Amino acid sequence: MGAEQARRSRITPEREAELYGAVLDLLREVGYDALTMDAVAARTRSSKATLYRQWGGKAELVVKALRQQKPHFDEIDTGTLRGDLHATARREDDCHMEQNSALMRGLMVAVHADPDLLQAFREWIVEPEMSALDRMLRRAVERGEVSPDNPALGYVIHMLVGAFATRTLIDELPPTQAYLASYIDAVVLPALGA
Repeated sequence: MGAEQARRSRITPEREAELYGAVLDLLREVGYDALTMDAVAARTRSSKATLYRQWGGKAELVVKALRQQKPHFDEIDTGTLRGDLHATARREDDCHMEQNSALMRGLMVAVHADPDLLQAFREWIVEPEMSALDRMLRRAVERGEVSPDNPALGYVIHMLVGAFATRTLIDELPPTQAYLASYIDAVVLPALGA
């Protein structure tokens, strides 16, 4: 049993979900910079020592809370690339998507100012999402939906993140399932020749 498994085995999944929910609530209320382990401990009636023992620090706790509440890409396999991408857009309802969009916009400033947060964000959010998307795209190539030498393959994650992240900035509207589905059909699939 590794150190990570030993640390995580002391808290039940229900308690872990409760802690993650409280972390996300605090993050929405005060932002990353003002969020403290003291505040998390008080909100969750936990000891700071327990929090540090389980998660090592604020960056890991915040990123794992984000990762836990986000449905995972790798569970999606509809048999077509369009179906997979649309299922991806439906992973969250519009209300959660709006909340998470605001959360991510707030975190982006902190990610660039905090090396621990950047490392945790890459390890627990970016890399798993990119790996799952790569598998999805590989399946599309294997099915013959996308040419293996299509130059847009390397930019799909950028297109999807860009659509999500810039919707509020450009249109002053939150990202929605309908918007993302339309974007996939109008931009991503044509770029892939699918």
